[in-house]
Order: sequence, then structure tokens, then C-alpha cells
Amino acid sequence: MKFKKGIKILLIAVFALLGLVGVIYINHKIHLSKESALLSPLGKIVEVDGHSMSVYREGAGDTTLVFLSGGGTCSPILDFKSLYSLLSGTYQIAVVEKFGYGFSDIVDKNRDINSILEDTRTALTAAGCHAPYVLCPHSMSGLEALYWAQKYPDEVSAIIGLDMAVPAYYDSMNINIPLMRIASGAARLGVTRLIPHIAESEAIRHGTLSEREKEIYRAVFYSRTATVSMINETEWVKKNAETVNALGVPHVPMLLFLSDGSGGTGFDKETWRRLPKEYIAQAEQAQYIELDCPHYVHDYEYRAISENILAFLSGH
Repeated sequence: MKFKKGIKILLIAVFALLGLVGVIYINHKIHLSKESALLSPLGKIVEVDGHSMSVYREGAGDTTLVFLSGGGTCSPILDFKSLYSLLSGTYQIAVVEKFGYGFSDIVDKNRDINSILEDTRTALTAAGCHAPYVLCPHSMSGLEALYWAQKYPDEVSAIIGLDMAVPAYYDSMNINIPLMRIASGAARLGVTRLIPHIAESEAIRHGTLSEREKEIYRAVFYSRTATVSMINETEWVKKNAETVNALGVPHVPMLLFLSDGSGGTGFDKETWRRLPKEYIAQAEQAQYIELDCPHYVHDYEYRAISENILAFLSGH
């Protein structure tokens, strides 16, 4: 009798859990349908390798600043807006949204560093942009920027690192892919809607986005969280870092903005700042500026960063 009672309780619990998951999923689908009106592409949609990629452009001038987002940043166009809006009066701005990000397709393909770079180059050309570029990478995209300057030095006139990654970070970084897959599954079910504050990005909380843009950012978040493209990129990142490291430090002017290491880097302040300093010590024309803010520096110190970028580029 006790055994049968235990089975009955277990079955009730299982069906209750399935019912709860079903309610969460249906709620998610209803919200996605409502949010679809917010998801008209903000930039130009171009074809890359048979899929759609989003490239945003604004501004004027002969120099193009290309903004490359960090891993998992769901809406790069809006994430960088507080910064590039202060620069587009002087320079052309381009924001590339990789596969799985923003308004680009979610594509399940290898994310080795060469594939990532070639996708970016193809997207920029299709959008009407022309090298040489000033690359402005955040976080993980630092690897792509460094590789770009190593492989195609004539296409990169400078690198402006927005707390960008250097290869040494990945020597000891613990990357939990199974946890990312769980997060991806939870996001697809709509579990993220039960924790509203996680949709409030630094760009929303600290940047200069309008209320409409904040709504769009949240809508993108709920459709672009831990996508398979992002997970594939993370699976490759250690090998990508090894590839970049093996090619040495590129000989290109660099200006790195360094955060205090808080905001999800997993490093203490001293280590986070030491590694990029050691990396650029091998470069011919490189400098850094320390900022007392978290990892998404362009959402906190956009005014100071823009002023320093203008001064740096005017000298090069």
C-alpha cells in the first residue's frame, strides 16, 4: 500500500510539474506573439552563407568604426547605442550582429575564429562598408578583432578595446557548457519571464536608450538568450584563443579601456587589468585607460570613452 501511495504521489508531482511547464511555455508564446511587433530589424539584413545577418549603420566621415559585441549580448545594436551615438557625427558607425544575436538568424554551425571573422567581413561588404576599419570589440570579440588584424592587417587601421578579451583570459577561465544548455532550454520554455530583472541589461539601466528602445531590447532578449549560435561560439572560444595567441600581437594602434573586472568576468580586479596590460606591452603603439566601472564599460562611461576615442583617432 505504501508503495502504491508513493507511486501515486510521484505521478501527481510529475503531472503537476508538466502542467506548470506547459503554462509557462504557453505564457511565453503569447508574449512572443505580442512582442513580434517590436522586432522589425533596426539595421540592414544581408545574406551570409545562405542565412540572414543584421548590420546597423549610421554616421558620416571617411572612417568606419565597427562595433563587435561580447559573447551572449543579445542586442548588440542597442547595447552599443549610448556610445556610438556620440561618435556618429564624426565617423561612420557599423554594428555587426553575429548569427544568434539581435536580428540575425540563429544558425547551428561551427564558431571557429576564422568562420566568425569571414561572416563579419562578408556582412560588412554586403552592407556597403569598406575597409580599412577601426575595430571596437567588447569582451569575447576582442579575439576576433586581434585575429582580423593578424590575418588582414591592411583592413584594420586601429583597435579600440571596450574591455575586450585577450587570449590569456581563457587559459584559466571555467566555461560551463552544460549549464549554458540548461539556460538555453529554460529560455526557450519561457522560464526567464519568471525573473523579469534579468532582462534589464546594463544598456537599459545605465545607458541613454529611449523607452521604446528599452522595450525592443527586452523583446530581443526573450528571443535571443543562450542561442545555439552563442553556445557554439563559447565551445570554440578556448581553441580560438589559442589560435590568436599563436599568431602573436598584431602591429596596429590599440587603445584599451579596462573595467574593474566586476559584472560577470569571473576575475578579480588585479588579474583582469594585468592580463591585457601584459598583452599590449608587446605592441608597438598601444595604450590603456582604466575605468572604475563594470565590464560593460560602454554602458557606464560612454561619454568619457567617446572623448578619448575622438582624441586617440585624431592622433592617428
